[in-house]
Amino acid sequence: MIDLRLGLKRIATPFFITILLVGNVAKAQDGQALFTQNCASCHAINKTLTGPALAGVESRWTSKELLHTWIKNWNKAVATGDPYAKQMAASTTNVMNTFENLGDAEIDAILAYIAKAPAAPAPGTATAVDPSGATYDESDNSILYGVLTLILAVIALVLLQVNSNLRKLTDDKEGVPSHEPIPFYRNKSYITLLTLILFVIGGYFTVKGAIGLGRNKDYQPEQPIYYSHKVHAGTNQISCLYCHGGAVEGKHANIPSVNTCMNCHMTINEYAGEKIYREDGKEVDGTAEIQKLYEYSGWDPVKREYGNNGKPVEWIKIHNLPDHVYFNHSQHTVAGKLACQTCHGNIQEMGEVKQFAELSMGWCVNCHRESKVDFVDSSGTSGNKFYSIYERYHNEIKSKKRDSVTVSDIGGIECQKCHY
Repeated sequence: MIDLRLGLKRIATPFFITILLVGNVAKAQDGQALFTQNCASCHAINKTLTGPALAGVESRWTSKELLHTWIKNWNKAVATGDPYAKQMAASTTNVMNTFENLGDAEIDAILAYIAKAPAAPAPGTATAVDPSGATYDESDNSILYGVLTLILAVIALVLLQVNSNLRKLTDDKEGVPSHEPIPFYRNKSYITLLTLILFVIGGYFTVKGAIGLGRNKDYQPEQPIYYSHKVHAGTNQISCLYCHGGAVEGKHANIPSVNTCMNCHMTINEYAGEKIYREDGKEVDGTAEIQKLYEYSGWDPVKREYGNNGKPVEWIKIHNLPDHVYFNHSQHTVAGKLACQTCHGNIQEMGEVKQFAELSMGWCVNCHRESKVDFVDSSGTSGNKFYSIYERYHNEIKSKKRDSVTVSDIGGIECQKCHY
């Protein structure tokens, strides 16, 4: 019996140590979730929103204990007489929420997550805008949870086997006839445990796949004619609105007609710029692609006249929202003053266009929570005068209770705004 107990300790101890270590890692990983839940509505890591940017926040305080006090209840931090706490309280017109429900371990997890986030890009570096205001890569905890589940399953199997051996030893000591051990594939406990594990794993991937239905992030089809936005919008600085005028005039941005292309390519019949390549590395013959345009338009470059053999270009649609979602381009580009790159990425650097953002409901809602509306200024000479009807927000801005108004403040995250 003593030998069996020693063996049990040798088997179980490493597993419990492992589970504790993995548990601590999981706790640290929770910093991202805690940041999103408690801080992201007012703060970003590398960008000033309602509150200041949080990058390097620990270095700005005299001690971590005082920073913990500030996060839990900023009034108590000011009451300590700390000069920086007083400065922070005096420099903001927005009252910070209290988070006395957060424990020290949870605050440390948030601070660790902030500390690990990449620094803001150097000035002049072109980066795509994330609607959440953050420039870090979100980590995926799926592998961690999978490893944790596997470890728990192994521990459960070991404990079941130990329990079976102890029962057999007890029966032998008491003289009770013992039965032959049941094979693994016929053991009901093992079969039940394996079924539960498979059910959980299958359910996880099923739910994950269902959530991703209809999301085509990074979708990049090959078009009938290789059209390089990098050449047109980047190198030649052609305005997006020359081809996509509907983006500021209506609901849809519209795909330009062949006639729009021919306005330039009636005279530009060959490509003499830098070499261009497809995503698979194959070089593109720009002049041959222009000839394809002539075939679709029915243009004869020798006679310099149109024939009757023209046909429409069957472009493959990339960005496609569900039918139950209402999206108006002009509302975002004119009223919201959003740049094309906000949703489409650095389009001026793309060869073949791909879908930059996932365009999910959560992605749009986060943008509405962070994007500020163009309120009329105090002189009444600039800003969108439609927002003059929000008298309450104007009064709060004048009294310095707030410094801006976001889309969510004026109903931008209500269901009927996007679903009808």
